[in-house]
Amino acid sequence: MITNIFLDIETIPAQSDAIKNRILAEAAKQKAEVKAPANYKDAYKITEYITAKHAEIDASVADTLHKTSLDGARGEVWCISWAVDNEPVQNISRVTPDDNAEAGILDSFFKTVLLYEEPRFVGHNVRDFDLRFLYHRAVILGVNPGFHIPHDVRYNGAEVFDTMTGWAGWGNRISLARLCEALGLDPKGTEIGQEIDGSKVWEFVKAGRIDEVARYCDADVERVRTAYERMTFCG
Repeated sequence: MITNIFLDIETIPAQSDAIKNRILAEAAKQKAEVKAPANYKDAYKITEYITAKHAEIDASVADTLHKTSLDGARGEVWCISWAVDNEPVQNISRVTPDDNAEAGILDSFFKTVLLYEEPRFVGHNVRDFDLRFLYHRAVILGVNPGFHIPHDVRYNGAEVFDTMTGWAGWGNRISLARLCEALGLDPKGTEIGQEIDGSKVWEFVKAGRIDEVARYCDADVERVRTAYERMTFCG
């Protein structure tokens, strides 16, 4: 019998000094390669041009680092929220970015999944983001799930039901916020009284607002569960 596991994860940028240093080294290489156009003859204008380009590269470093939260090869899992069928939402979260707890969080979640013979993961963009990110982190950290993480399934079925794909169709996209709007569900962030999405999680974490991140993640699981029930006419 299939057991639905409604899933959402929150992620943070790379915390590894090695990854940060590689990004900084790439920026340094780009800066070293900057040259003013050949028609620039005035020394002041040449310096001004190079300085401006260096500033652009420096500014891009922060953005590049922040975007590693979308890449399981570099970013890290901050928390996982899930609910089994109609059961209450559960959450497991880190406490600080440098707590080295990521592997333990993965292992705890995987052990929960192993309790069910036929788990089906239900989430929004769950195949291409949540499941793939969990797979990448499991490989990198050497955490054996003990089951196949279905990040590579072709379409909704026995292993995965993706509310984004189910609504928008294969190859198309719709944000969970827009889907909630279409279905008349509470907007994201209602649960903490402030606008939030995945791109803002790192700012909340740095500010020590980890309880709010967990509540937001939990609420996304509830939103996905309600959307799934509406879309499958089983609510």
